[in-house]
Amino acid sequence: MKKIFLLLAAMFVVTSVEAQELSLPRKVENLTIKDIAGNSVTLPEFGEKNLLIFYVDPDSYLKGGANKKLSDELEENGRAAGAAIRGFGVMNFPDTGLPKNMVRNMARKRAEKNGATILDDDQQLLKKQWGLGDCNNKFVIMIVSKEGELVYCAKDDLDAAGIEAFYKIVDKYRN
Repeated sequence: MKKIFLLLAAMFVVTSVEAQELSLPRKVENLTIKDIAGNSVTLPEFGEKNLLIFYVDPDSYLKGGANKKLSDELEENGRAAGAAIRGFGVMNFPDTGLPKNMVRNMARKRAEKNGATILDDDQQLLKKQWGLGDCNNKFVIMIVSKEGELVYCAKDDLDAAGIEAFYKIVDKYRN
């Protein structure tokens, strides 16, 4: 009985820590990761513009899902474009089982096609330093204000209401 109680208590603590990690808004720091060529870079225009960041496990990208569809929609309709916002993708490499060279080649082709900035978080620094919790098989959408606050984070696929809420939030930060 004591073991069961301890196990339940430990599960509660882990769940509470995870929930606390995603309380928003909260201050985040710029960090150094890599571009797809392997060069060290900081997050583009951090502190200068609001950032729309797609933090993607490449497995989830290939599977599709609502957040992938939303990112494609945003690319087509330009609804997240504006003078005050910068969008880019960050690949969460450690969580994928796919060959990294294949994924990098796919990222290069996408960047050549649409001019996208795609970065490589091969050490999960974004996930760890920003306290994002489990991002395995996730297509995470985040907004960071130019003041350096994580103001929006969707780790699970958005439903229609979630997409509408996302558009209301991104509208505040794009102009």
